Amino acid sequence: MDIVIRYVFKHRATGNIEIKIYSISQLEERSAQKLSPCFNETDYELIARNLFTGLKDSEGNEIYGGDVILITYDEAFSELPYYIGEVNFRADDNYPAFDLLPWIDCEMNALSWLKSESDPSVKSYAVIGNIYQNPDLLKEEAQ
Repeated sequence: MDIVIRYVFKHRATGNIEIKIYSISQLEERSAQKLSPCFNETDYELIARNLFTGLKDSEGNEIYGGDVILITYDEAFSELPYYIGEVNFRADDNYPAFDLLPWIDCEMNALSWLKSESDPSVKSYAVIGNIYQNPDLLKEEAQ
């Protein structure tokens, strides 16, 4: 499997966020500046590199670090109607994994738990934005 990276750029003059997705093999084939004008440091600032988790949400959308996920629970199995969290890469205790912040209390990392679909309380999970273009999504959950 080729490693896929989502690059997040901010246009210096307008503040617009641009997102470009490339695999390592694409980056090795040609220089980054030939792939996109966003790699021009004069006009754009690179603000993040997010790894693809290798997972897709219930709708088939790829999940990257920095994405905001909405988990909808089946009311028959859970007291919570939903959970909103940020996909985050962590490498603690010699166990690199993608997880959700704030932490979900479960025995394995949160994205593996979702992918296993062994929890009957989870009805669906969907990427609803990312922390760069939609920073208010997580602020609303904290209130």
